[in-house]
Amino acid sequence: MATLNPFQNRYRPLKTNLTDTPPLIIDTEANPQDILEAALQRIRASSDLLQTLHCQCFKYGDIKDIPHITHALYLLTQDGCDLLKVAQQRMLNWKAPA
Repeated sequence: MATLNPFQNRYRPLKTNLTDTPPLIIDTEANPQDILEAALQRIRASSDLLQTLHCQCFKYGDIKDIPHITHALYLLTQDGCDLLKVAQQRMLNWKAPA
């Protein structure tokens, strides 16, 4: 039997939101597997971008691209971490049927 939701609010804002009324939220009552999949999607995209950058030659790159790249990596990684935190909490509070 599952335990009660450990979060005070059902909808948890992502840390990457910049406004007082966050448009991007995590439904803490969503299926933990779905939350985990969304987290993995973002972490995987961040990892793929880092791998691409690692393999690139920056001989013809522009210095103005660095903040754009780091911002994209930050958003993907932070959102993935926020989602992982919710999935972890949900799974820790879930008890398998006896």
